[in-house]
Parts: sequence; C-alpha cells; structure tokens
Amino acid sequence: MQPTGADVETFVEAIPNVTRRADARALCVLLSEITGQPPVLWDSSIVGFGSYHYRYESGHEGSAPLASFAPRGTHLVIYLIGGFTDRHEQLLRRLGPHKAGKGCLYIKSLADIDVGVLRQLVSRSMKVHQGQDRASGAG
Repeated sequence: MQPTGADVETFVEAIPNVTRRADARALCVLLSEITGQPPVLWDSSIVGFGSYHYRYESGHEGSAPLASFAPRGTHLVIYLIGGFTDRHEQLLRRLGPHKAGKGCLYIKSLADIDVGVLRQLVSRSMKVHQGQDRASGAG
C-alpha cells in the first residue's frame, strides 16, 4: 500500500452518500487530531494519517498508515491493530453498534457510536504501531 498523492478533499467530496461524506470529513478531523498528521490518500480509497514501517517474520515489509479509514458502501471501515477485539473488549462494549474483523472496525455512522471511545481505540492502535504499547492488553 502506498500514498497516491491524490487530493483527499476531492476524494471525500465525491462520496455519493451524504451521511458517509459528512462522517468522512469528521474522521479526517478526528484522526488528524489523534495523529498530528494530515490526511493522505493511500491506494485508491483509504484515507491515512502518518505512517509506520512493518516487517513480518516472513521477511515481507512495507509501510502503512498509523491510522486510517475507508468510506465503503454500507459502512465506514476504520483500520486498527490486528487483534484489537481481544485487546480492547471493554472499550468495544461501550462503543455502540459495530462489527469487527481481524483489524477492521465497521460502523454505519459516527452518530451511532461513542466517538470518545473511538478516539481511544485509534490512539491505542496508533501507539502499538509506533512500538509504544506492544504488551498492553488493557481495555
């Protein structure tokens, strides 16, 4: 995955669903606040903030955003650290309606969730990516 250099504002303004577009704008502000980084378009549809370098035991390595999201058809997808559902069960119970995958949090609308809890989840995920919180399982 690589930054594209495409304009994030143009990408966000092209989101057809009005609510999803407004939520994407709000996530740009929120994730910029958390990371201290501006939004950058990665690949063709992921809005990322900052970056970190990773290397797997297999030797595969690359760069990825510290925090990122993608406005999809039926959900906003917020990318978090793999295994976040096990690491942060208590926070997820307080978040509000959502679905979770291996490293993805799916929400229908920011209005449905506790944005303060989302802020904590993103912040904790970012710290793990930065190597500041590798062993913490608190949540």
